[in-house]
Amino acid sequence: MSNELAQLATFIAETAFAQLPTPLIERAKRHLLDTFGAALAGSDSDIWRRCAELAAAEGGTAEAALWGSNQQVNARQAAWLNGVAAHMYELDDTGGCDHSGAVVVPALLAVLPHCAQPVNGEALIVAMVIGYEVGRRVLEACGGYSAHNSAGWHSTASCGVFGAAAAAASLMQLNIAECASALGIAASFSGGLWGFIHDGSQTKKLHAGRAAEAGVQAALLARAGISGPEAVFSDRWGSFLNTFAPTTQNPAALVSDLGAVWKLARCSIKPYASCRGTHAAIDALGILLERHQLVTRDIRCIRVRLNPFLLEMCGGREVASLAAAQMSLPYALAARALYGAPGLDAYAEARRLSPETQSLMQRIVLEPDPSQSNDEEPRVLVETEQGARWQQHVPVPSGAPGNPLSDAALFAKFQLLARRVLPEAQAQALQLQVLELEQCADVTGLTDLLRLR
Repeated sequence: MSNELAQLATFIAETAFAQLPTPLIERAKRHLLDTFGAALAGSDSDIWRRCAELAAAEGGTAEAALWGSNQQVNARQAAWLNGVAAHMYELDDTGGCDHSGAVVVPALLAVLPHCAQPVNGEALIVAMVIGYEVGRRVLEACGGYSAHNSAGWHSTASCGVFGAAAAAASLMQLNIAECASALGIAASFSGGLWGFIHDGSQTKKLHAGRAAEAGVQAALLARAGISGPEAVFSDRWGSFLNTFAPTTQNPAALVSDLGAVWKLARCSIKPYASCRGTHAAIDALGILLERHQLVTRDIRCIRVRLNPFLLEMCGGREVASLAAAQMSLPYALAARALYGAPGLDAYAEARRLSPETQSLMQRIVLEPDPSQSNDEEPRVLVETEQGARWQQHVPVPSGAPGNPLSDAALFAKFQLLARRVLPEAQAQALQLQVLELEQCADVTGLTDLLRLR
């Protein structure tokens, strides 16, 4: 077993609640609540319903809840469907594997029926933190977000599977050898491509769920005695890094400052229902609109100077499908100008296809700037019909760790999303239980609150 795999497996098996800093615990609860809100809203989508119908046709043990419904399925199906729901509307968190919440949290609650004893809130928080940690570290070992995603891999799926497996292994209290096998098996289940970006197809909506499902399966197989390759992170033919990141890999990132620098602390909670790459530009345009009291008819042109990687990822103008519109920077800016903050309502079909939207999008110009790094946020310039020109740059978008959502904003987001499917009293009870999670003796109560009664 490589040193990196041994250290990660030991970390998964032996990390305890007492080792977690208090601010990290509080952050974990915020991300848990945010993931639940995103998933409850996503359970009311057409794509989710079609996936749920497929699971129902498969059959299986009714052991784990589908959030936002009264259905129960097996653990693997629950991880898949709840993961699909959590990522459905681009409202889940980012900055981990990338979308860690939609991968890790569904995996955790799915394996509750497979835990030998009741799981308390402390154990759930530990497993969640571990899942975020491992998923992000694998992405950094691939060279980081830009390098890995530029190669065509969607890291939410390709690296998220490790986070899901690690979280499930922690919650089920696997030993060190079993944790190592779970990671090795997860590597062979990895996948997920950016091909959807070219035509607005729906595979991105499936990636988080598929990673959660595969991570659950990896942990269950490891506990059953199925071995995973010990060379999973070694410099050998067939290993994960040599296959997925042959020229960009950085194996040291797997364990550098492990247990001292916590990756969950770098994650963002999204205020907008669009790709995270659009958020800084949305913020910048919002500042200009409000500062100068602009209305749409005043705008002659919106120019955005952005790095080539962001242009490739979010430069599309196809808005016929929801999936395409949520990846489109031009649409995000048009929605901000026309409809206010781009929440779910701004992505309704009638608004996406309206003549007013199409007219404004034609006045949005994207200008690639090769001097910008792949991690640099774009600069937005507005030219008015009166001849004024104003420019704004937001280096840290709203929702990022350096510019976090307030508690009030987070709670409002959760309630708005959760109440799409849950009664108000139930949504309030769920929020309260999450915020007091470390005091909970048995987290199955969370599952009950996530279900329709």
